[in-house]
Amino acid sequence: MADRTAKIERKTNETEVLVEVNLDGAGKYEIDTGIGFLDHMLTHLSKHSKIDLVVKAKGDLHVDAHHTVEDIAICLGQALEKALGDKKGIARYGNTSVPMEESLANVSVDLSGRAKFVYNVEYGTEKIGDFDVECLEEMLASFANNGRFNLHINVPYGTNSHHIAEAIFKSLGQSLGASVKIIGGDIPSTKGIL
Repeated sequence: MADRTAKIERKTNETEVLVEVNLDGAGKYEIDTGIGFLDHMLTHLSKHSKIDLVVKAKGDLHVDAHHTVEDIAICLGQALEKALGDKKGIARYGNTSVPMEESLANVSVDLSGRAKFVYNVEYGTEKIGDFDVECLEEMLASFANNGRFNLHINVPYGTNSHHIAEAIFKSLGQSLGASVKIIGGDIPSTKGIL
């Protein structure tokens, strides 16, 4: 089996980002984005997917977190797609429901090579600490678009914004981990390509 790792670096006038992934890892992580809440969510993504993840970012946080969050997501998506290679033998799909206290998140992933993002989530607050919750939707959409996969996120209920976000990232980790697993030897598509 080919080495399923990738390293993506992105430098703009607004941010400097490094992302490394190992799809056949153990859920080890080294996260430093300058945004405490985002670090917390990315550690859940790595831990629950069993994907080793390095994310280092410096951004224009004196403006706000938006550029940094979005550029990290761009790099995450590109790294995922690169590490998957031809996608031979992958499970392709992942679908989990994760409770976090009073909240429930349902996340479905299809590593189809086609980007589609569905997000049915309502937060009770505009911020979690000093983090704007609207950045989460932007981040997850950018991750799916740049990774070229279907990502459907539904939260049927929940009241605590932190719990909702944490349930989403834990469920995303579980679903992503299931979808990248090697379970066979062929391309999981009747087209013969993903």
